[in-house]
Amino acid sequence: MSNYAIETVGLNFNFGNQAIVKELSLQVPKGSIYGFLGPNGAGKTTTIKILLNLLKSPSDQVFIFGKEINHHRIAILKRVGALVEQPAIYGHLSGKENLINRCILLGIKKSKVSEMLALVGLTDAADKKSSKYSLGMKQRLGIALALVSDPELLLLDEPTNGLDPNGIIEVRNLMIELAVKHQKTILVSSHLLAEIERTATHVGIINKGQLLFQGTIDELHLLSKPMLEIDVNDTEKAGELISKSGYEIVGQTDKKITVPFTSTEHSAALNALLVQNGFMVSSLYQQRKDLENLFLDITNTN
Repeated sequence: MSNYAIETVGLNFNFGNQAIVKELSLQVPKGSIYGFLGPNGAGKTTTIKILLNLLKSPSDQVFIFGKEINHHRIAILKRVGALVEQPAIYGHLSGKENLINRCILLGIKKSKVSEMLALVGLTDAADKKSSKYSLGMKQRLGIALALVSDPELLLLDEPTNGLDPNGIIEVRNLMIELAVKHQKTILVSSHLLAEIERTATHVGIINKGQLLFQGTIDELHLLSKPMLEIDVNDTEKAGELISKSGYEIVGQTDKKITVPFTSTEHSAALNALLVQNGFMVSSLYQQRKDLENLFLDITNTN
């Protein structure tokens, strides 16, 4: 039995003679939140549409729960929920009516509706017209619509796109709750590294249709070597002291010194060293690479 909720094996997909996805081998473990990362136009939405069989893949390249998608389409899609592009919401209906509508369509008991509204935190807005919902509420209603059939696998395409900070936190917390409390597997695409780092357990990075990296979030962190930035007076003399004490300096300006981050203890020791030698340290902070720099790193090392 496959341990993966999603597995693609050397997946290729073209629009005409343009290759959109090239030799893509995704491995999404059951119960994971898999961050599918890449810039706009990298092939993320196309891949998600292939996983939903909205675009037809070549045979024996896409497996959901260990079953080949073209041969087991109906059985697979019953176990999958999705939010791709904009949620399909009827603005003239309330949130509750939208969900009742979906239940009727899927032949599901209407008693699921209040449970779904509670799960996505829309109980108080249940009777409000959904056209009056904020963007964050619409996204959460979209996720509720995707969840009403109690799928084991959720595919969310840029679910926090266009949301305000509050909406982003709401959707993020909901994803974590769904994976941890309700044992769902979630594939979530984004072009924002920081967004994925906060929720994902596993990450796949795609650019121009090719998978550049796949692994756990910890493996990604090892790859994105974090840096420690030190704001200190007299960077020249402070730099000499740091070097002399056996630390490596990666960058130095007249305001700050950058060294590789290894641990919080190491940062504290460095701070103490500078303070004891009479330097004024105004801040020490850990800097992570953003997606673009990470791309450059991955593409250069490959």
